[in-house]
Amino acid sequence: MRSGSRSFWVWAEALDLLQGAERLQRQSFALKILGSAPCWEPSVDLYQNGDELTLLVALPGVDSRQVEVALDEAGLLVRGERPMPPACQRGAIHRLEIPYGRFERRIALPPGSFSMHEQLLENGFLVLVLRKFMQG
Repeated sequence: MRSGSRSFWVWAEALDLLQGAERLQRQSFALKILGSAPCWEPSVDLYQNGDELTLLVALPGVDSRQVEVALDEAGLLVRGERPMPPACQRGAIHRLEIPYGRFERRIALPPGSFSMHEQLLENGFLVLVLRKFMQG
């Protein structure tokens, strides 16, 4: 084996490892590209009790003024932004597991027509209560 080919092999392995790490990071933050801006998707729980749906959207550290909710025939859209705390913007990052920046999540709803009944941000969760209504 020539020394040049060994050097190439080492760099190829290093690049493979970096690409694998980037893939894992994208999966763990549920990153996706919307237009040209990267986004993360918050976790959601959806419960149904009769004609009422309750959604819990995990948004710790997000101010209610940073959240937009839209209900349409395609489902429910929750989007906004979690800014990085000012104290962290100047420091060296040793670990970054909490996603910051823009977020967006489209949630498919069960069949039927729903209207927004209640919306509040409580204990780090956006709580949305929807009620099913009969058309006619």
